This record gives sequence, structure tokens and C-alpha cells, in this order.
Amino acid sequence: MSNITYLVPALGLIGLLVMFFKRGWVVKQDSGSPQMKEIADAIADGALAFLKAEWRVLIIFGIIVSILLGYSGTLVENSSPFIGISFVVGAFISAFAGYIGMNIATKSNVRTTQAARTSLTKALEVSFTGGSVMGIGVASLAVIGLGGLFIILYSVFVDPADVNGLGMEKVLEVLAGFSLGAESIALFARVGGGIYTKAADVGADLVGKVEAGIPEDDPRNPATIADNVGDNVGDVAGMGADLFGSYVATILATMVLGREIVAQGTDNFGGIAPILLPMVIAGMGLIASIIGMLLVRVGDDNGNVQGALNRGNWGSIIIVLVVSYPLTIWMLPEGTLTIRGVDFTSMDVYLAILLGSIVGAIMSMVTEFYTAMGKRPVQSIVNQSSTGHATNIIGGLSVGMESTVIPTLVLAAGIFISYEFAGLYGVAIAAAGMMATTAMQLAIDAFGPIADNAGGIAEMSHLPEEVRGRTDILDAVGNTTAATGKGFAIASAALTSLALFAAFCGVAGINSIDIYKANVLAGLFVGAMIPFIFSSLAIAAVGRAAMKMVEEVRRQFREIPGIMEGTARPEYEKCVAISTQASIREMVAPGLIALIVPVLVGFLFGPEVLGGTLAGVTVSGVLMGIFQNNAGGAWDNAKKSFEKGAVINGETFYKKSEPHKAAVTGDTVGDPFKDTSGPSMNILIKLMSIVSLVIAPHIGTNKHAESMNLKIKTEVKVTAEKAQVKADQLFASHQAKVLK
Repeated sequence: MSNITYLVPALGLIGLLVMFFKRGWVVKQDSGSPQMKEIADAIADGALAFLKAEWRVLIIFGIIVSILLGYSGTLVENSSPFIGISFVVGAFISAFAGYIGMNIATKSNVRTTQAARTSLTKALEVSFTGGSVMGIGVASLAVIGLGGLFIILYSVFVDPADVNGLGMEKVLEVLAGFSLGAESIALFARVGGGIYTKAADVGADLVGKVEAGIPEDDPRNPATIADNVGDNVGDVAGMGADLFGSYVATILATMVLGREIVAQGTDNFGGIAPILLPMVIAGMGLIASIIGMLLVRVGDDNGNVQGALNRGNWGSIIIVLVVSYPLTIWMLPEGTLTIRGVDFTSMDVYLAILLGSIVGAIMSMVTEFYTAMGKRPVQSIVNQSSTGHATNIIGGLSVGMESTVIPTLVLAAGIFISYEFAGLYGVAIAAAGMMATTAMQLAIDAFGPIADNAGGIAEMSHLPEEVRGRTDILDAVGNTTAATGKGFAIASAALTSLALFAAFCGVAGINSIDIYKANVLAGLFVGAMIPFIFSSLAIAAVGRAAMKMVEEVRRQFREIPGIMEGTARPEYEKCVAISTQASIREMVAPGLIALIVPVLVGFLFGPEVLGGTLAGVTVSGVLMGIFQNNAGGAWDNAKKSFEKGAVINGETFYKKSEPHKAAVTGDTVGDPFKDTSGPSMNILIKLMSIVSLVIAPHIGTNKHAESMNLKIKTEVKVTAEKAQVKADQLFASHQAKVLK
């Protein structure tokens, strides 16, 4: 095995060392007054209580699935019982990645609040460092887990004389179990966390802002602690597990397709360079992200926070692109490479990586246009708020639907051009290039919820107005980065799902999928329906939990005297319990859909119909994800436009005005769109593809089985021909004797 294989987990270990250093710095910062610490502790306790409740359910799920996978690995030649262990490792690391994010977020929030008492510069430093701990931690765990497991499995299964043979097929099939574990936990964490955070958010908004007329994060609102807990379990822990799963799935899909590449020349890595390349790029991307994080800083309170984050993000991307060129040329063979009839060179692979980064950047910019304050789409919703709640809703739905056009065309162009560059390997490596800076992307995404929590703590602690002003600046930027991050995630999910789809077809032995066949067309329709029923279940779950939250908040306002006067303490823990119980109960049904449907379709109707189902769910899921994320983000920033005054037809409207109340309704409708069902779409489409890849050896015409069958048929035919010749000879001999 080449030494560069060991470089991958080594880079992950370097990342973990940097993470621990940054975490130590954050923890050493001042955490403020006793009241601030008390609020922060309540948020941390609520978040940990949710994770423990979630883990209790997922442990049972993990044990059952790992046993089934382990048994299934004994049934086919190109799998192994190790796939069950691989699933457990992936699930554990995914859950741990979510915990790392939640843990640092609950420590960073109060320290960001305290830092905001000093300056915006200090507040950005603390909040972004907290986010970077999560980003580096998640990416490092992914690189260590995937790289380390590959080294172990390679040494166990692969014959050095046949590195791309059956042994490597087993390695990649077992690694698919690792990815399945990661994505399964990610889906439950994202859906469960999304239900939790939006049930609390909707309940707090409807009764607090609309009915009682009190500000956001007001300590008199019984749901305010649950709302802040939700920021951590949904937007931090859920997002951490989500991007961990995406990162792993992207690398895996590229590795599976890399095995199919036939090269004219030789490489310096025993013939497995196309398999190793995505892992090495991921490791280099981790280091590039760490360097890019050093560029995120502002000079004073008038500094451009968004510009600082963009500088760090673009710095990371440019470093990855610069390093990837010599890396790709050096690792891949000099001659022509071929995958499924498409010829390409190492330079074509680099161009696909470059294209992936461009597609990701364009998707982020388009998302920012449709969700940012002051832009035409959000301003149109603000204007329609002047005529009531209904027109605000109509405006948001219209913006969300319109926002699918450009991203779809960009994705279509990206898929087509990357395929022209390097076939299906080009599509997969484009996604890998896009995801290389996951650590930086996740740091930016996690910074938003930390800043949001910091503002909540400032409000509940009655800190001076300038403190809340600084946290609001960070929070406003965080809202934009959260929206653009979701656009980036759905783009990577689309490319990754296509790569996983191609890998599934290869393992299952499918050359093409004919939608002219009635059963395949039926599968296509069923697949297109799944994102809709999935979204329905998730949104309905938020609605049911929010109703319970509203009833509880109303009860406390009604039955506990002194809450509105600020002389009595609300029963925060009851609202936390409602969100926890509802989210754990409601996350199961959507999650099972993603896991069970591919199994049922595959075993009942075969691999080609399952391929049609995957095509349907991918196209429908990507469009639903873009629509829901952007509609929700636009509604959110339309509401925020009123905080500093929104101009409608020459008149300025502020909080508590009638247009603002309509905007709050729109934001409340958009909450489950952008934070529950929308972000879950990218996990849904990837998870169904990974499940299909895992079961492919069991339902498809396996290549080894096919060649064995062909060999048997040939031997039978030759034997039959020999027997016929012998019979003819005997008959001729007999005839000759008769004639004599």
C-alpha cells in the first residue's frame, strides 16, 4: 500500500489537534455574569437532554440494522459481515460529530455575548472560532474514519496482485456501510432537530410576538429557552451530522467509480490512484480550510463581517484549486483513462474539480440573491406584506418557486460539462471538489446559530442596547450564510446522488434504465412522490408540536401571575420537554421512508425499477429542497427587514405594525420549510442512493456472478458439443458395421 494512503488519516489527526487548540481558547474566554451563565447552562442542559433522548432511540435502530447488514454480508461474494461493524462506526462518528458541534456551540454562545460587551471584533472572533471548532472537528473525523477504515479493510481483503479485483469491491461495499451509518444518523438528527427547533420557534413567535407583543428572546416568554436550545440541536448538531454524511458520501461515490477506471498508463500507487484521489483532496481541503479561517477578521465595529467570512471562504477554495492541480497530475496516470466508454485525462479530472467549485459558488450566490435583505425577491415579499398575511404567503411561495430556475440550469450545466470532461468520474470528483472545503463551510454555518444564541442571552440578561446591536449584526450575517450554505449543500447532494446512482448501476450490473418500460416509469413516479410525503410528515410534525407549545405558553400566561410584569419566572422546562418528546416521536416515520422504500422496491421489482425510483426522488428532492430553503429564507429576511424600518410605497413601517405582523406569519410558515423539511431533502436523496448501493449485490446481476454464469454456460456448451461429436462418431461407426 502506498504511503500517501496513510497521509489521509494523518491530516485528520492534524485537524483534531487544531480543533482541540481552538476549543481550549474558546473555553478560556470570559463567560460573563452569573445570570448569563445560568441562562447558558439552561440552554446546554436542554440540548444535552435532547441528544440523550435521541441517542437512546438511535442505539436500538443501529443495533438492529448492523445485525441485518452483518448477516447480509455473508450472502454474497462481494460483501462481508464487516459491513455491520462499518455501519456502527459510521453512525457513532456521525453522532459524535453532532455532539462536538453542540458542545462547543453551547460554550461559545455566552462567551460571544460577553465579548460583544467589548467590541464587534472580539464577538466575531469568539463566535467564528466556536464555529471553526465544529467545522474542523467534523471534517477531521470524516477523514480519519474513512481513511483509517480504508487502510484496515485494504490490508484484510485486497490481494496486492489484483488491487482492483474482488477484494477492492469488498472494501468499497463495506465502506458503503460506513456511509450508510453516517447518513442514517444525519437524517434522524436533521429531522428530529428540525422538528424540535421549529416547534419551539413557531410557538414562541405566535404567542410571544403576535399575541403578547413582546420582543424575540424576551425572558417572559416560556418558550424562549426551548427556542435557543433548538438553535443548537437543529442548526448545529443536526447540521454537523448532515455535512459529515454528505462529506463521506461524496468521497465514497467517487471511490466506487474510481475502481471502474481503466488506464493505459500506470500510476505510482499500485493502480488505485483514482480511488485514493478523492480522499487525498478531502485531506488537503481540511488543511486549506484551516488556513482560510485565519483570514476571517474585522478591524472595528464598522467592519464588514460578511466580507470577512467571504474572504476566508474564497481563500480556502482557491488554496484547494491551486493544490489540486499538481496533486491530480501527479497521482493519475499520464495516458488515457476510460470509464464506461468515456475517455479522459488527468487534466480533464482537474477541470471537473474546478467546475465543481464554480457550481458551488454560483449556487451560493443565487441563494444569497433570493434570500438577502434589500434584494428584489425579499423586497417583493415586504411590499406584499402591506396588504395582509395572505399576500405575504403568496409572495413567499412565488419567490421560492422562481428560485428553482437558475440553480436547476446551473446544476444541469455542471452535470453535463463535468461528464464531458471525465464521464461519471468527472461528475463525482466535481462534487468532491465542491465538498473539499467542508470544514470552512461548516464553520461559517455554525457561526450563525452561535451568534443567534448570543443575542438571545443578551436579551434575556437585559444587557445594554449596544451589545444586542453587535450580536444582531452577527445574527443578520448568520442568516444569510445559513441560507447560502443550504444552497451549497443541495448542489453537492445533487452531484453526489448522481454519482451514487451511477455506482449503484455498476454494482447492480445495469447498463441502462429504460423509462419506456411501464414498471420503470411507475418507479419514477413513486420516487418523485417521496420528497412530498416526506416533507408533509416533517411539516405536519412541526405543526402538531407547535400547537402543543402554543397551548402551554398560553396556559402559563393565563395561570402564572406576574409573568408579563417580569416578577414571576416562567416554567421554561415544560416547553423544553414538549419539544424534546415531540421531536423524538415524530422523527421516526420520515426516517424509515428513506430506509425502507429502496429495500422494498429493489427486492420486489428489481434493480432497474429501483433505478427509476432513485431518478425520481433525486430530481424531485433537489427541486423541493431549493424551493423550501429559499422560500423560508426569503420569508425570514422579509420579517427582519422591519427591524430597522421597511419602506413600502414611500412609508416606513417598523416592528408591531400591521405589515410586520403579516411578515411574522410568513416567517412562521417558512420556519419548517427552511429548517426542517428543506435541509432534509439532500440527506433523503443521498440516503436512498446509499441504501440502494448497499443492497445492489443482493438484487443485481453481480459482475462476478455474471462471469461465473458465463463460464458455466460456456463449459456446458463445449461439453455438449463434444458429446454430440462423440455421438455422431458412434452413430457413423454403427452404420458402417450395419452396411458391412
